[in-house]
Amino acid sequence: LVAMPQATAPARLTDRKRAAILAAAVAEFRASGFDATSMDRVAATAGVSKRTVYNHFPSKDALFLQILGDMMARGSDALDLPYRADAPVRGQLLELVQRKLQLLHDPDFADLARIAIVAGLHHPDLARAMIATLGQREAGFAAWVRAAADDGKLATDDPAFAAQQLESLVKGFAFWPQVAMGQPLLAEPAQAAVATAAVD
Repeated sequence: LVAMPQATAPARLTDRKRAAILAAAVAEFRASGFDATSMDRVAATAGVSKRTVYNHFPSKDALFLQILGDMMARGSDALDLPYRADAPVRGQLLELVQRKLQLLHDPDFADLARIAIVAGLHHPDLARAMIATLGQREAGFAAWVRAAADDGKLATDDPAFAAQQLESLVKGFAFWPQVAMGQPLLAEPAQAAVATAAVD
């Protein structure tokens, strides 16, 4: 009974250090961009040694991909809305789009997306890794649209295309102008208008 806390304490400390490294890296990437962020700066901001950072993440690319993966996992969880045959289709779809808009309006998400795009332009290997990471996560819309189509509630021969088209309608107003052109995030009334028009 005495040995158990000693056995679990290092794991908790390791988890705390890893969380501190990830938080510090998000702050550094947001403040300085990908190229100007160094593992030394991440270590200093996290209050850990550079060796500790490398024990958790073998490279800056790996650290950045972990942040993107974690961010997309949270977004994927938010979009994990199962299709319900007993509920109105429009209301379900509107909720799904509203959840997507909430993700797109997370300040960390917008800043990191901008950094990822710039980093991807300068580092093709990183860009390919990012695309692979992101490609694993955008299943929420596609799964819902496929289920609704299978139930005969949406008329589409290609649910994956329809889901991508819907995402493009949303991102055309609530992602690309903000990330590529520095436009402000949409206020709630504008978000509601985009969601309603896209769903309709």
